[in-house]
Amino acid sequence: MKQIHDSIIVQSMSRMLIPLAQLFAIYVLFFGQYGPGGGFVAGVIWTTSMILTFLVFGLKSPQGRLVEKALHGDGIGLIIFVGVGGLCLIGGGEFLNYANLEIPGLDAPARRYMGILLAQIGVAVDVAVTGISIVLSLAYHDTEQEYDV
Repeated sequence: MKQIHDSIIVQSMSRMLIPLAQLFAIYVLFFGQYGPGGGFVAGVIWTTSMILTFLVFGLKSPQGRLVEKALHGDGIGLIIFVGVGGLCLIGGGEFLNYANLEIPGLDAPARRYMGILLAQIGVAVDVAVTGISIVLSLAYHDTEQEYDV
């Protein structure tokens, strides 16, 4: 489906549902370390909202431009995740030992929280970009022309 869906009901419901799904993904990302969830689940929810955007509005619509731009973020999640682990190593601890994360002005529990949050953001970004790229490559697999981003 590379074109806009023709049902006004589907478009209207998607305009309400997509922002709610993205807001829920942000909630799961920020409060995922307290229970089930975190970066992976937030990335999957965000990917689902982007896939719905792609299916309903198409890639050439203003809403679909974000789906295309998300593909340019490939590798950023890995850089964030490894960067947090590297900062823990620089602080004198083990990889992803958040207590050794050197952030001035924060005590040990706050450093752990920030380390977990940053690592989860990296995972969420990586999962979202990977999911979107898989769906787009499957959507454009049978066409004659290659998909250029």
